Amino acid sequence: MSDRDLSPFFAPKSIAVVGAGERATSSGGAIMQMLRQAGYGGRVVPVNPKGGTIFGYESVTSITAIDPPVDLAVIVIRPDAILDAGKEAADRGIKNLLILPGGFAEAGPVGVQRNAELLKLAAARGLTVAGPNCAGIIHLDPAWRFAATFLRDLPPGAAAGASNGLAFISQSGALAEEVIDKANARGLPLTSIVSVGNAVHLGVEDYLGWLGERPEIGAALLYIESIEDHDRFRRVARAVAAAKPVVALFGGRTEIGGRAASAHTGAVANDDAAIGAFCASCGIVRVESLRRLLIAAKAFGRFPQGLGGRALILSNSGGPGVLCADRASLEGLELGALPTAFAEVLRQQLPPEASVANPIDLLADAREDRFGLTFEAAMAHAASAYDMIMMIHVVPFMVDAAPVIARLATLAADSRMPLLHSMMGTLPGKTEWFAAMERAGVPMFNDVEEMAEAAGLLARYPRLRDGARSDKLSDVRFRDRRGA
Repeated sequence: MSDRDLSPFFAPKSIAVVGAGERATSSGGAIMQMLRQAGYGGRVVPVNPKGGTIFGYESVTSITAIDPPVDLAVIVIRPDAILDAGKEAADRGIKNLLILPGGFAEAGPVGVQRNAELLKLAAARGLTVAGPNCAGIIHLDPAWRFAATFLRDLPPGAAAGASNGLAFISQSGALAEEVIDKANARGLPLTSIVSVGNAVHLGVEDYLGWLGERPEIGAALLYIESIEDHDRFRRVARAVAAAKPVVALFGGRTEIGGRAASAHTGAVANDDAAIGAFCASCGIVRVESLRRLLIAAKAFGRFPQGLGGRALILSNSGGPGVLCADRASLEGLELGALPTAFAEVLRQQLPPEASVANPIDLLADAREDRFGLTFEAAMAHAASAYDMIMMIHVVPFMVDAAPVIARLATLAADSRMPLLHSMMGTLPGKTEWFAAMERAGVPMFNDVEEMAEAAGLLARYPRLRDGARSDKLSDVRFRDRRGA
Protein backbone atom coordinates (compact mmCIF):
# COMPACT_ATOMS: atom_id res chain seq x y z
CA MET A 1 0.00 0.00 0.00
CA SER A 2 2.87 2.40 0.74
CA ASP A 3 5.03 3.69 -2.10
CA ARG A 4 7.82 4.60 0.34
CA ASP A 5 9.49 2.87 3.26
CA LEU A 6 8.80 5.26 6.11
CA SER A 7 10.40 3.16 8.85
CA PRO A 8 13.20 5.77 9.29
CA PHE A 9 10.49 8.28 10.30
CA PHE A 10 8.58 5.98 12.67
CA ALA A 11 11.15 3.50 13.95
CA PRO A 12 14.64 4.90 13.31
CA LYS A 13 17.47 3.03 14.97
CA SER A 14 19.53 6.22 15.17
CA ILE A 15 18.68 9.91 15.02
CA ALA A 16 20.35 13.31 15.11
CA VAL A 17 18.59 16.28 16.69
CA VAL A 18 19.88 19.33 14.85
CA GLY A 19 19.35 22.23 17.23
CA ALA A 20 19.24 20.10 20.38
CA GLY A 21 19.39 21.90 23.72
CA GLU A 22 18.85 21.47 27.45
CA ARG A 23 16.31 24.27 27.93
CA ALA A 24 12.84 22.76 28.30
CA THR A 25 11.10 25.66 26.52
CA SER A 26 13.35 25.49 23.45
CA SER A 27 12.45 23.50 20.36
CA GLY A 28 15.55 21.35 20.69
CA GLY A 29 14.90 20.81 24.38
CA ALA A 30 11.30 19.75 23.71
CA ILE A 31 12.41 17.13 21.20
CA MET A 32 15.03 15.73 23.57
CA GLN A 33 12.51 15.55 26.41
CA MET A 34 9.92 13.72 24.34
CA LEU A 35 12.47 11.18 23.11
CA ARG A 36 13.27 10.44 26.73
CA GLN A 37 9.62 10.37 27.78
CA ALA A 38 8.83 7.91 24.99
CA GLY A 39 11.63 5.62 26.08
CA TYR A 40 13.36 5.73 22.73
CA GLY A 41 16.10 3.10 22.79
CA GLY A 42 18.15 4.00 19.73
CA ARG A 43 21.27 6.05 19.24
CA VAL A 44 20.76 9.79 19.77
CA VAL A 45 23.22 12.39 18.49
CA PRO A 46 22.46 15.96 19.63
CA VAL A 47 23.88 18.61 17.30
CA ASN A 48 24.69 21.96 18.91
CA PRO A 49 27.51 24.39 18.03
CA LYS A 50 28.42 24.68 21.72
CA GLY A 51 28.98 20.94 22.12
CA GLY A 52 28.84 19.34 25.54
CA THR A 53 26.42 16.85 27.08
CA ILE A 54 22.71 17.31 26.35
CA PHE A 55 20.17 15.21 28.26
CA GLY A 56 22.93 12.72 28.98
CA TYR A 57 24.03 12.37 25.35
CA GLU A 58 27.39 13.62 24.12
CA SER A 59 26.70 16.18 21.39
CA VAL A 60 28.60 17.06 18.25
CA THR A 61 29.13 20.62 17.02
CA SER A 62 28.05 20.04 13.43
CA ILE A 63 26.22 17.58 11.21
CA THR A 64 29.49 16.77 9.45
CA ALA A 65 30.81 15.35 12.75
CA ILE A 66 28.09 12.70 13.00
CA ASP A 67 29.83 9.35 12.67
CA PRO A 68 28.44 7.01 11.49
CA PRO A 69 25.43 8.58 9.68
CA VAL A 70 22.03 8.29 11.34
CA ASP A 71 18.73 7.01 9.97
CA LEU A 72 16.92 10.30 10.58
CA ALA A 73 17.85 13.93 11.15
CA VAL A 74 15.28 15.90 13.15
CA ILE A 75 15.80 19.57 12.33
CA VAL A 76 14.68 22.29 14.77
CA ILE A 77 16.75 25.34 13.86
CA ARG A 78 15.79 28.72 12.41
CA PRO A 79 14.33 28.53 8.90
CA ASP A 80 17.11 30.44 7.14
CA ALA A 81 19.66 27.84 8.28
CA ILE A 82 17.67 24.74 7.31
CA LEU A 83 18.80 24.49 3.68
CA ASP A 84 22.44 24.49 4.74
CA ALA A 85 21.64 21.80 7.31
CA GLY A 86 19.97 19.75 4.59
CA LYS A 87 23.05 20.01 2.39
CA GLU A 88 25.31 18.96 5.27
CA ALA A 89 23.04 16.00 6.03
CA ALA A 90 23.17 14.91 2.40
CA ASP A 91 26.96 15.24 2.37
CA ARG A 92 27.10 13.08 5.50
CA GLY A 93 24.94 10.37 3.92
CA ILE A 94 21.79 11.16 5.94
CA LYS A 95 18.86 10.73 3.59
CA ASN A 96 15.79 11.30 5.81
CA LEU A 97 14.88 14.70 7.26
CA LEU A 98 12.07 15.59 9.66
CA ILE A 99 11.81 19.38 9.53
CA LEU A 100 9.59 20.87 12.20
CA PRO A 101 9.96 24.68 11.84
CA GLY A 102 7.89 26.70 9.40
CA GLY A 103 9.11 29.46 7.14
CA PHE A 104 8.49 27.70 3.84
CA ALA A 105 5.54 27.70 1.41
CA GLU A 106 3.24 29.16 4.06
CA ALA A 107 5.52 32.17 4.72
CA GLY A 108 5.18 34.46 1.72
CA PRO A 109 7.59 34.96 -1.21
CA VAL A 110 10.73 34.26 0.83
CA GLY A 111 9.21 31.05 2.16
CA VAL A 112 8.01 29.96 -1.28
CA GLN A 113 11.52 30.41 -2.64
CA ARG A 114 12.99 28.47 0.28
CA ASN A 115 10.48 25.71 -0.34
CA ALA A 116 11.48 25.48 -3.99
CA GLU A 117 15.14 25.26 -3.04
CA LEU A 118 14.39 22.51 -0.51
CA LEU A 119 12.60 20.48 -3.16
CA LYS A 120 15.45 21.00 -5.61
CA LEU A 121 18.00 19.89 -3.01
CA ALA A 122 15.96 16.81 -2.08
CA ALA A 123 15.59 15.77 -5.70
CA ALA A 124 19.27 16.27 -6.47
CA ARG A 125 20.54 14.42 -3.38
CA GLY A 126 17.89 11.73 -2.96
CA LEU A 127 16.47 13.06 0.30
CA THR A 128 13.04 12.32 1.77
CA VAL A 129 11.54 15.17 3.79
CA ALA A 130 8.74 15.05 6.35
CA GLY A 131 7.25 18.47 7.07
CA PRO A 132 8.27 21.26 7.23
CA ASN A 133 5.99 23.35 9.44
CA CYS A 134 4.78 20.38 11.47
CA ALA A 135 4.60 19.24 15.10
CA GLY A 136 6.43 15.95 14.50
CA ILE A 137 5.80 12.22 14.65
CA ILE A 138 4.99 9.81 17.49
CA HIS A 139 4.95 6.03 17.08
CA LEU A 140 4.60 4.03 20.29
CA ASP A 141 4.96 0.52 18.95
CA PRO A 142 5.80 -1.40 22.15
CA ALA A 143 8.65 -3.05 20.27
CA TRP A 144 10.30 0.30 19.42
CA ARG A 145 8.93 3.50 20.90
CA PHE A 146 9.74 6.80 19.21
CA ALA A 147 8.64 10.42 19.55
CA ALA A 148 10.15 13.45 17.85
CA THR A 149 7.58 16.15 18.46
CA PHE A 150 6.69 19.57 19.85
CA LEU A 151 3.43 18.15 21.19
CA ARG A 152 3.20 18.40 24.96
CA ASP A 153 2.23 14.85 25.82
CA LEU A 154 2.30 11.29 24.55
CA PRO A 155 -0.80 9.19 23.89
CA PRO A 156 -1.42 5.99 25.88
CA GLY A 157 -0.44 3.58 23.10
CA ALA A 158 -1.81 0.07 22.75
CA ALA A 159 -0.86 -2.91 24.89
CA ALA A 160 2.12 -5.01 23.90
CA GLY A 161 1.10 -7.56 21.29
CA ALA A 162 -2.23 -5.84 20.61
CA SER A 163 -3.47 -5.15 17.10
CA ASN A 164 -6.01 -2.44 17.96
CA GLY A 165 -3.71 0.57 18.07
CA LEU A 166 -5.06 3.79 16.60
CA ALA A 167 -3.15 6.13 14.29
CA PHE A 168 -4.08 9.80 13.90
CA ILE A 169 -2.78 11.62 10.82
CA SER A 170 -3.57 15.32 10.97
CA GLN A 171 -3.18 18.46 8.91
CA SER A 172 -3.51 20.37 12.19
CA GLY A 173 -1.01 20.16 15.01
CA ALA A 174 -3.52 21.65 17.44
CA LEU A 175 -6.02 18.86 16.73
CA ALA A 176 -3.26 16.31 17.28
CA GLU A 177 -2.72 17.85 20.72
CA GLU A 178 -6.45 17.63 21.46
CA VAL A 179 -6.78 14.02 20.33
CA ILE A 180 -3.82 13.02 22.52
CA ASP A 181 -5.43 14.73 25.50
CA LYS A 182 -8.76 12.97 24.96
CA ALA A 183 -7.06 9.64 24.34
CA ASN A 184 -5.36 9.89 27.72
CA ALA A 185 -8.57 10.94 29.44
CA ARG A 186 -10.61 8.15 27.86
CA GLY A 187 -8.03 5.37 27.74
CA LEU A 188 -7.99 5.08 23.94
CA PRO A 189 -5.24 2.90 22.43
CA LEU A 190 -3.79 5.79 20.42
CA THR A 191 -0.38 4.63 19.23
CA SER A 192 0.72 6.88 16.37
CA ILE A 193 0.43 10.61 15.76
CA VAL A 194 1.53 12.35 12.58
CA SER A 195 1.48 16.11 12.12
CA VAL A 196 1.68 16.40 8.33
CA GLY A 197 2.65 20.06 8.01
CA ASN A 198 3.43 21.38 4.53
CA ALA A 199 3.95 17.87 3.13
CA VAL A 200 6.64 18.74 0.62
CA HIS A 201 7.19 15.00 0.13
CA LEU A 202 5.03 13.03 2.53
CA GLY A 203 1.30 13.66 2.49
CA VAL A 204 -1.59 12.08 4.33
CA GLU A 205 -1.72 9.16 1.89
CA ASP A 206 1.96 8.34 2.36
CA TYR A 207 1.56 8.05 6.11
CA LEU A 208 -1.77 6.23 5.74
CA GLY A 209 -0.28 3.67 3.38
CA TRP A 210 2.66 2.92 5.67
CA LEU A 211 0.71 2.83 8.93
CA GLY A 212 -2.04 0.81 7.28
CA GLU A 213 0.42 -2.06 6.84
CA ARG A 214 1.57 -2.08 10.48
CA PRO A 215 0.19 -5.03 12.47
CA GLU A 216 0.02 -2.93 15.65
CA ILE A 217 -2.38 -0.44 14.00
CA GLY A 218 -6.04 -1.48 13.90
CA ALA A 219 -7.61 1.73 12.56
CA ALA A 220 -6.54 5.05 11.09
CA LEU A 221 -8.07 8.42 11.95
CA LEU A 222 -7.56 11.41 9.65
CA TYR A 223 -8.07 15.16 9.82
CA ILE A 224 -7.92 16.59 6.29
CA GLU A 225 -8.35 20.02 4.76
CA SER A 226 -6.73 19.45 1.37
CA ILE A 227 -5.52 16.61 -0.83
CA GLU A 228 -2.90 17.10 -3.53
CA ASP A 229 -3.63 14.01 -5.64
CA HIS A 230 -7.10 12.64 -5.03
CA ASP A 231 -6.68 9.63 -7.32
CA ARG A 232 -3.58 8.44 -5.46
CA PHE A 233 -5.21 9.20 -2.12
CA ARG A 234 -8.26 7.11 -3.09
CA ARG A 235 -6.08 4.22 -4.24
CA VAL A 236 -4.20 4.16 -0.94
CA ALA A 237 -7.31 4.70 1.21
CA ARG A 238 -9.21 1.87 -0.49
CA ALA A 239 -6.27 -0.49 -0.04
CA VAL A 240 -6.11 0.28 3.68
CA ALA A 241 -9.89 0.29 4.16
CA ALA A 242 -10.09 -3.18 2.63
CA ALA A 243 -8.25 -4.44 5.71
CA LYS A 244 -8.92 -1.96 8.53
CA PRO A 245 -11.09 1.11 9.18
CA VAL A 246 -10.12 4.54 7.90
CA VAL A 247 -12.11 7.30 9.61
CA ALA A 248 -11.85 10.86 8.32
CA LEU A 249 -12.93 14.30 9.46
CA PHE A 250 -12.75 16.81 6.61
CA GLY A 251 -12.46 20.47 7.54
CA GLY A 252 -13.84 23.17 5.24
CA ARG A 253 -17.19 21.64 4.30
CA THR A 254 -19.05 24.95 4.59
CA GLU A 255 -18.41 28.17 2.70
CA ILE A 256 -16.96 29.93 5.73
CA GLY A 257 -15.02 26.86 6.86
CA GLY A 258 -13.71 26.44 3.33
CA ARG A 259 -12.29 29.96 3.37
CA ALA A 260 -10.59 29.22 6.69
CA ALA A 261 -9.16 25.96 5.32
CA SER A 262 -7.83 27.78 2.27
CA ALA A 263 -5.99 30.22 4.50
CA HIS A 264 -4.63 27.35 6.63
CA THR A 265 -3.51 24.76 4.06
CA GLY A 266 -4.34 26.22 0.66
CA ALA A 267 -7.38 23.95 0.33
CA VAL A 268 -9.89 24.42 -2.46
CA ALA A 269 -13.46 24.59 -1.15
CA ASN A 270 -15.54 21.41 -1.43
CA ASP A 271 -19.20 21.18 -0.55
CA ASP A 272 -20.51 18.66 1.93
CA ALA A 273 -22.02 16.36 -0.69
CA ALA A 274 -18.78 16.18 -2.67
CA ILE A 275 -16.81 15.28 0.45
CA GLY A 276 -19.34 12.60 1.37
CA ALA A 277 -19.27 11.03 -2.07
CA PHE A 278 -15.48 11.11 -2.17
CA CYS A 279 -15.21 9.40 1.23
CA ALA A 280 -17.63 6.68 0.14
CA SER A 281 -15.58 6.07 -3.01
CA CYS A 282 -12.47 5.70 -0.83
CA GLY A 283 -14.07 3.24 1.61
CA ILE A 284 -13.69 5.85 4.35
CA VAL A 285 -15.98 6.11 7.37
CA ARG A 286 -16.72 9.82 7.34
CA VAL A 287 -17.47 11.82 10.49
CA GLU A 288 -18.63 15.43 10.55
CA SER A 289 -17.19 16.65 13.85
CA LEU A 290 -14.26 16.19 16.18
CA ARG A 291 -16.68 14.76 18.73
CA ARG A 292 -17.69 12.05 16.27
CA LEU A 293 -14.05 11.36 15.40
CA LEU A 294 -13.35 10.70 19.08
CA ILE A 295 -16.43 8.48 19.35
CA ALA A 296 -15.12 6.52 16.36
CA ALA A 297 -11.75 6.22 18.09
CA LYS A 298 -13.46 4.72 21.12
CA ALA A 299 -15.50 2.33 19.00
CA PHE A 300 -12.82 1.09 16.62
CA GLY A 301 -10.25 0.96 19.40
CA ARG A 302 -12.33 -1.87 20.84
CA PHE A 303 -13.84 -3.37 17.67
CA PRO A 304 -11.39 -2.61 14.86
CA GLN A 305 -13.21 -4.76 12.32
CA GLY A 306 -16.57 -3.13 12.97
CA LEU A 307 -19.86 -4.85 13.77
CA GLY A 308 -23.07 -5.81 12.05
CA GLY A 309 -26.06 -3.51 12.23
CA ARG A 310 -28.58 -5.62 14.18
CA ALA A 311 -28.80 -4.21 17.70
CA LEU A 312 -30.54 -5.15 20.94
CA ILE A 313 -31.06 -2.41 23.52
CA LEU A 314 -31.13 -3.59 27.13
CA SER A 315 -32.09 -0.82 29.55
CA ASN A 316 -33.40 -0.23 33.04
CA SER A 317 -34.99 3.11 32.12
CA GLY A 318 -37.63 4.01 29.57
CA GLY A 319 -36.54 7.51 28.53
CA PRO A 320 -32.89 6.71 27.83
CA GLY A 321 -34.03 3.62 25.96
CA VAL A 322 -36.25 5.74 23.73
CA LEU A 323 -33.42 8.20 23.01
CA CYS A 324 -31.05 5.34 22.26
CA ALA A 325 -33.59 3.79 19.88
CA ASP A 326 -34.08 7.11 18.10
CA ARG A 327 -30.35 7.63 17.66
CA ALA A 328 -29.81 4.02 16.61
CA SER A 329 -32.48 4.34 13.93
CA LEU A 330 -30.95 7.56 12.63
CA GLU A 331 -27.59 5.79 12.49
CA GLY A 332 -29.10 3.07 10.30
CA LEU A 333 -29.13 0.29 12.89
CA GLU A 334 -31.81 -2.38 12.84
CA LEU A 335 -33.71 -2.91 16.10
CA GLY A 336 -35.41 -6.20 15.34
CA ALA A 337 -38.16 -7.79 17.42
CA LEU A 338 -37.16 -10.17 20.20
CA PRO A 339 -36.96 -13.84 19.22
CA THR A 340 -40.01 -15.71 20.51
CA ALA A 341 -38.12 -17.94 22.96
CA PHE A 342 -36.23 -14.97 24.39
CA ALA A 343 -39.39 -12.92 24.83
CA GLU A 344 -41.17 -15.83 26.53
CA VAL A 345 -38.39 -16.24 29.11
CA LEU A 346 -38.51 -12.53 29.91
CA ARG A 347 -42.30 -12.48 30.27
CA GLN A 348 -42.06 -15.34 32.75
CA GLN A 349 -39.14 -13.93 34.76
CA LEU A 350 -39.48 -10.14 34.72
CA PRO A 351 -42.02 -8.02 36.62
CA PRO A 352 -45.23 -7.51 34.64
CA GLU A 353 -44.50 -3.79 34.36
CA ALA A 354 -41.26 -4.43 32.47
CA SER A 355 -41.24 -3.84 28.72
CA VAL A 356 -40.49 -7.02 26.79
CA ALA A 357 -39.61 -5.45 23.46
CA ASN A 358 -36.59 -3.87 21.79
CA PRO A 359 -35.60 -1.78 23.76
CA ILE A 360 -36.05 -3.99 26.82
CA ASP A 361 -36.93 -1.97 29.95
CA LEU A 362 -36.03 -3.80 33.17
CA LEU A 363 -37.40 -0.91 35.27
CA ALA A 364 -35.37 1.46 37.41
CA ASP A 365 -35.21 -0.81 40.47
CA ALA A 366 -33.48 -3.61 38.52
CA ARG A 367 -30.63 -5.16 40.46
CA GLU A 368 -27.96 -7.67 39.55
CA ASP A 369 -30.40 -10.61 39.49
CA ARG A 370 -32.69 -8.99 36.91
CA PHE A 371 -29.81 -7.74 34.77
CA GLY A 372 -28.12 -11.13 35.03
CA LEU A 373 -31.06 -13.29 34.03
CA THR A 374 -31.88 -11.02 31.08
CA PHE A 375 -28.30 -11.06 29.89
CA GLU A 376 -28.06 -14.87 30.18
CA ALA A 377 -31.39 -15.29 28.38
CA ALA A 378 -30.12 -13.08 25.56
CA MET A 379 -27.02 -15.22 25.22
CA ALA A 380 -29.09 -18.40 25.20
CA HIS A 381 -31.91 -17.33 22.89
CA ALA A 382 -30.89 -14.22 20.92
CA ALA A 383 -27.17 -14.44 20.15
CA SER A 384 -27.84 -15.29 16.51
CA ALA A 385 -30.49 -12.60 16.09
CA TYR A 386 -28.32 -9.58 16.92
CA ASP A 387 -24.82 -8.34 16.21
CA MET A 388 -24.45 -6.35 19.43
CA ILE A 389 -26.10 -5.41 22.70
CA MET A 390 -26.26 -1.79 23.81
CA MET A 391 -26.81 -1.78 27.57
CA ILE A 392 -28.17 1.22 29.47
CA HIS A 393 -27.79 1.48 33.22
CA VAL A 394 -29.16 4.31 35.34
CA VAL A 395 -28.51 4.27 39.09
CA PRO A 396 -31.48 5.33 41.24
CA PHE A 397 -30.97 6.08 44.93
CA MET A 398 -32.51 2.79 46.10
CA VAL A 399 -30.15 0.52 44.13
CA ASP A 400 -26.50 -0.29 44.85
CA ALA A 401 -24.85 -0.25 41.44
CA ALA A 402 -21.65 -2.01 42.48
CA PRO A 403 -23.14 -5.55 42.49
CA VAL A 404 -24.81 -4.86 39.15
CA ILE A 405 -21.50 -3.83 37.62
CA ALA A 406 -19.73 -6.82 39.15
CA ARG A 407 -22.32 -9.19 37.71
CA LEU A 408 -22.29 -7.59 34.26
CA ALA A 409 -18.50 -7.49 34.12
CA THR A 410 -18.34 -11.19 34.95
CA LEU A 411 -20.91 -12.05 32.28
CA ALA A 412 -19.30 -9.74 29.72
CA ALA A 413 -15.96 -11.52 29.94
CA ASP A 414 -17.54 -14.60 28.32
CA SER A 415 -20.20 -12.90 26.23
CA ARG A 416 -21.18 -14.42 22.91
CA MET A 417 -22.08 -10.98 21.57
CA PRO A 418 -20.19 -7.68 21.42
CA LEU A 419 -21.33 -5.30 24.14
CA LEU A 420 -21.45 -1.53 24.58
CA HIS A 421 -22.54 0.03 27.86
CA SER A 422 -23.78 3.44 28.93
CA MET A 423 -24.32 4.77 32.44
CA MET A 424 -26.36 7.90 33.05
CA GLY A 425 -27.26 10.11 35.98
CA THR A 426 -25.40 10.74 39.23
CA LEU A 427 -22.67 8.10 39.42
CA PRO A 428 -20.75 8.21 42.71
CA GLY A 429 -18.60 5.25 41.68
CA LYS A 430 -18.21 6.18 38.03
CA THR A 431 -14.44 5.77 37.81
CA GLU A 432 -14.45 2.32 39.39
CA TRP A 433 -17.57 1.15 37.55
CA PHE A 434 -16.33 2.28 34.15
CA ALA A 435 -12.92 0.72 34.78
CA ALA A 436 -14.45 -2.64 35.78
CA MET A 437 -16.49 -2.84 32.58
CA GLU A 438 -13.61 -1.67 30.40
CA ARG A 439 -11.39 -4.38 31.90
CA ALA A 440 -14.06 -6.87 30.84
CA GLY A 441 -13.75 -5.60 27.26
CA VAL A 442 -16.85 -3.38 27.20
CA PRO A 443 -16.47 0.19 25.89
CA MET A 444 -18.19 2.62 28.26
CA PHE A 445 -20.10 5.75 27.31
CA ASN A 446 -21.44 8.70 29.25
CA ASP A 447 -24.76 8.84 27.44
CA VAL A 448 -26.93 6.63 25.29
CA GLU A 449 -26.83 8.75 22.17
CA GLU A 450 -23.03 8.66 22.09
CA MET A 451 -23.18 4.88 22.50
CA ALA A 452 -25.65 4.57 19.61
CA GLU A 453 -23.47 6.81 17.45
CA ALA A 454 -20.51 4.53 18.15
CA ALA A 455 -22.57 1.50 17.22
CA GLY A 456 -23.68 3.17 13.99
CA LEU A 457 -20.10 3.97 13.00
CA LEU A 458 -19.07 0.39 13.73
CA ALA A 459 -21.87 -0.93 11.55
CA ARG A 460 -20.96 1.39 8.69
CA TYR A 461 -17.45 0.02 8.22
CA PRO A 462 -18.14 -3.58 7.05
CA ARG A 463 -20.17 -2.27 4.10
CA LEU A 464 -17.43 0.17 3.15
CA ARG A 465 -14.79 -2.57 3.58
CA ASP A 466 -16.66 -4.83 1.19
CA GLY A 467 -16.85 -2.02 -1.35
CA ALA A 468 -13.13 -1.29 -0.96
CA ARG A 469 -12.35 -4.95 -1.63
CA SER A 470 -14.26 -4.91 -4.90
CA ASP A 471 -12.74 -3.90 -8.23
CA LYS A 472 -15.43 -1.34 -8.90
CA LEU A 473 -14.14 2.21 -8.50
CA SER A 474 -16.59 5.07 -8.97
CA ASP A 475 -15.19 8.15 -10.67
CA VAL A 476 -16.05 10.63 -7.94
CA ARG A 477 -14.04 13.80 -8.38
CA PHE A 478 -12.82 15.72 -5.36
CA ARG A 479 -11.19 19.05 -5.94
CA ASP A 480 -7.58 19.20 -4.78
CA ARG A 481 -5.43 22.30 -4.29
CA ARG A 482 -5.10 22.69 -8.03
CA GLY A 483 -8.88 22.68 -8.37
CA ALA A 484 -9.01 19.44 -10.36
